[in-house]
Amino acid sequence: MIDRLRTAAADIVDRAGVPAVAIVLGSGLSAYAAEFADATELSYASIPGFPTPRVEGHAGSLHMATIGDKRVALMAGRVHFYEGWDPADVVFGVRSVALAGASTVILTNAAGGVGSHVQPGNLVALTDHLNLTGRNPLHGQNIAELGARFPDMSAVYSPAVRSQIHAAAADVAVPMAEGVYAWFTGPSYETPAEVEMARRLGADLVGMSTVPEAIALRHMGIDVGAISLVTNLAAGISATPLSHEEVTATAAEARDRFTRVVDALLRRLTA
Repeated sequence: MIDRLRTAAADIVDRAGVPAVAIVLGSGLSAYAAEFADATELSYASIPGFPTPRVEGHAGSLHMATIGDKRVALMAGRVHFYEGWDPADVVFGVRSVALAGASTVILTNAAGGVGSHVQPGNLVALTDHLNLTGRNPLHGQNIAELGARFPDMSAVYSPAVRSQIHAAAADVAVPMAEGVYAWFTGPSYETPAEVEMARRLGADLVGMSTVPEAIALRHMGIDVGAISLVTNLAAGISATPLSHEEVTATAAEARDRFTRVVDALLRRLTA
């Protein structure tokens, strides 16, 4: 695995440069990467060892753009555990860009709202997560070159990065809430009972991504920030059946606010 990761990282650097920051663009948000007309685009399929998404709404390309005087890797789409990937493959992309040079990684996702203070269209900075899947990308033999066998997870989502997220949102006058994200494997949406369980455990959001990437990145000592776009109210809270179409439609409606926040955040992180 470490050889595969090094090969992928070297390929990214050789063809697109060394990123200082990376951002993973979640469901319905991948189009943001295309706004950088002068970016170098690498399809995931062209990067050695890179898994490619198998779900609608996730593109499958890495765009390397220059912001200020630094390179930023914009990952349009991700792979998910529910697609049949091994957890180590789910985190292969973010591990590769971290090895390529990114010391800060921003994770974004579409999520169902559970907390009373979050509504569809809201942006939420993650403060913590609940791993309710029983899966962990660090299972198996530890890769010592990446990090310690038992990494500390008391601050998975960097308070300093979260502060920058809030400052960026304030820069462009977009409200930014905070919350805890609960990871379910999917692809079926959560049942009302599962949503109620997550709420009682302290979750404000539920979703099918982000957590394995955050764990793998913290294992590597990377500063992690995460933003959820609330695209629907979760089962038992929503009065209508859940659908992927609702997720992508809400993401499209919120794209302007999301774009303004990410623009401001990347300017801050590359200053």
